[in-house]
Amino acid sequence: MSFEFLSTYGQYFINGTAYTVGLSLMAVLFGLIVGTLLTLVRRSKIRPLAKLGDAYVAIVRGTPLILQLYIVYYGLQNMPMLVAAVLAMTFNSAAYISEIIRAGIEAVDKGQWEAARSLGMSSGLTMKNVILPQAFKNILPALGNEFIVLIKESAIVSVIGVHDLMYNADTVRGITFKPFEPLIVVASIYFVLTYSLSKALQQLEGRLKVSD
Repeated sequence: MSFEFLSTYGQYFINGTAYTVGLSLMAVLFGLIVGTLLTLVRRSKIRPLAKLGDAYVAIVRGTPLILQLYIVYYGLQNMPMLVAAVLAMTFNSAAYISEIIRAGIEAVDKGQWEAARSLGMSSGLTMKNVILPQAFKNILPALGNEFIVLIKESAIVSVIGVHDLMYNADTVRGITFKPFEPLIVVASIYFVLTYSLSKALQQLEGRLKVSD
């Protein structure tokens, strides 16, 4: 087993790693925005709207990401590959983040609602100024885990030609005629990324518990 090809093609892996991390970060940030709005829709007193939000979450969580990617890429024609990848991953992540936020909201003590309402705050104001800030503090570790999951699942975007880590590794495999070694490099990079983030999340979670 030889890794001499890294001296010539190492930049492919560096560029692919940057692409993968950037893509995953965009997806989780946009997913957080869409997921928050989706959670509010699902909690709406307008039942058809709430049911629509629930249906969206159920459908997205019940279908594979690669299918959603194909639907976005081929359904919305003439769309750049990167935009299609970000949209598909955002819509997918939003469904899972919505569930995370829902659980975070439900974990907030009901006395917080009662205290805010007793001060004359409306439901919307209570949610914005009292409940959501506490809920987001509770769900920060879960959001970090979602980011880690997205980093691994983002490998699927290589099937539509996005130059992520997996795509660049396949390119190197084709150039060097080494089918195995580039995969070992990619596996090592994914492991370092996810393991480092997991350790950082554990430290963050520990600090949050101490602050509580």
